[in-house]
Amino acid sequence: MKIDAFHYIQLGTVYRGLNVVPDSKVIEMYEGFHVPLEQMSDFYGKSSEGNTLKQFMDIFSLPEMTLLSCVNEHFLKHNIDYEPVHLYKDVKDAIRDVHVKGILYRAVEADIERYICYGEKTQAVLSKLSNHGKKMFLITNSPSSFVNKGMNFIVGKDWRDLFDVVIVQADKPNFFNDKRRPFRKVTERGILLWDKIHHLEKGQIYKQGNLFEFLKLTGWRGSKVLYFGDHIYSDLADLTLKHGWRTGAIIPELKSEIEIMNTSQYIKTVAWLQGLTGLLERMQVYRDAESQMVLQDWIKERQETRDLARKMFNNQFGSIFRTDHNATYFLRRLSRFADIYMESLSCLLNYDLHHTFYPKRTPLQHEVPNLSEPQYASTFGIPFIKEIAQIK
Repeated sequence: MKIDAFHYIQLGTVYRGLNVVPDSKVIEMYEGFHVPLEQMSDFYGKSSEGNTLKQFMDIFSLPEMTLLSCVNEHFLKHNIDYEPVHLYKDVKDAIRDVHVKGILYRAVEADIERYICYGEKTQAVLSKLSNHGKKMFLITNSPSSFVNKGMNFIVGKDWRDLFDVVIVQADKPNFFNDKRRPFRKVTERGILLWDKIHHLEKGQIYKQGNLFEFLKLTGWRGSKVLYFGDHIYSDLADLTLKHGWRTGAIIPELKSEIEIMNTSQYIKTVAWLQGLTGLLERMQVYRDAESQMVLQDWIKERQETRDLARKMFNNQFGSIFRTDHNATYFLRRLSRFADIYMESLSCLLNYDLHHTFYPKRTPLQHEVPNLSEPQYASTFGIPFIKEIAQIK
């Protein structure tokens, strides 16, 4: 998203509000199709214009992008003059306040059946792991009252019996990096105690703390730990890069995407897309006028087929995992920080506790054509990225 002009780019298409911006306007604004990376982050070098682009890169960004686009659309329709930078900052602050001030938690608690899915299978998988002697812990940024009400609904009133350690208001990702904050015990009524924590007791709830103290008190270290989270950066990145834990990502959108991938319409569309691409590669050597006309028709049809395949997932955003032939930035980051990903923790019910997940061989560009990428989704909805150890 270009903050000073308030456009957003998705899958090579530029939008303003909810409308597509013509390519000619895009080329004029960005002086071509290439956007220098230093405009998004100082990590890539200093830009003379500063960081004028905001990169939304995870599934939590979709509501924010939608809100920004809808507000922008409202201003455009009603000819309201506005400063794009102010709009971006106000929406960002509003989303932050909804979380920090507890507005979101109170709204969910007031109508919990509307916002939280009952987790019959979640209770089953947690009980299975607990009954087989697996040590389990819960680390969440949510307050204790919200966690208790949500877990009562999802798992049952005895949910704390399943976990050896429960930590609330952990303030991830700071929890994984800041050594200065000690744990505090929380009573049943939510009162914070002054006691120094010498060990973490099962059945108790603790607030804040830090991972370094957690490792010291539990001894749970390295690849023997498999940690599940739903945010690539807040949950998984530091654990993978700094602490050597195995990580699993929970991506609910995966379920609907796999269902679409397994439809006959999608399979036929992708097969035809690959067929057209192969024809174009082989037939482009013919330079006569008649052949070039056919090639142009194929190029147009190929683009239409790509658009059709993309819109099967979402008319505005397409798939969160794929941009035409390439993986999205989200999936590339997911592949970097997660050993395994699935749409729900309950997917583990399909596997034995001693099951080892092996990585699929990913064909490289220079490898034999008949090793092209597979077209079938995982039977149980668990794609594998890297080899992980047995679930301990």
